[in-house]
Amino acid sequence: MILVFTTPFTGTGTPHRSALLDVSDTNSVDRLFSDIKESESLPLSVAVNCAGIAKISPLVDTSDEDFDKIIQVNLRGTFLVTRAAARAMIASDVTEGVIVNVASILGKCGLYGLVAYTASKGGVVALTKSVAQELAQHGIRCNAVLPSLTQTPMIDALSDELQRLGIALTPLRRMCQPEEVSEAIVFLCSPKSSFVTGATLEVTGGFKM
Repeated sequence: MILVFTTPFTGTGTPHRSALLDVSDTNSVDRLFSDIKESESLPLSVAVNCAGIAKISPLVDTSDEDFDKIIQVNLRGTFLVTRAAARAMIASDVTEGVIVNVASILGKCGLYGLVAYTASKGGVVALTKSVAQELAQHGIRCNAVLPSLTQTPMIDALSDELQRLGIALTPLRRMCQPEEVSEAIVFLCSPKSSFVTGATLEVTGGFKM
């Protein structure tokens, strides 16, 4: 179990804290939410699941260990944090709570060499829809953002050839920028999307329309 809190920082003008934890570990996640409840004056009302890993490997070369690790982080981690957030919101009588899960457009269409990753993200999409149905009675919304090729360290690890191919398959002919994903998340967390739940917002530049 890993759970390490950093010193609060105020770079945005409002004090924030960050925590390093294993999202696939139940005890770490539950401890985090317990600490949030004890240390914050207002109840939790927003949770965003954005932890994720990937490894390029054809089906026949994908090991049990690699498959399990990707599912553990991407799907189990999303489940654990979503469950903990829902429990916290319901216990605090939060009636306008929001959960946003970062999935991937590949969770809908698949891609050669990413069988574990696409399976995990497809699971996140299905999880999002079921959670939205269950939590609607509490006034809690749950949606997913589905980015395509995004300029992150994960993508930087891909070969130049694969990056160029991804851009060539995107009608807008460029990668998505992290800020474009975060703006979609902000929208889904805001009152502007108050009647949106169980939805998947594609941030893809037209990839796989």
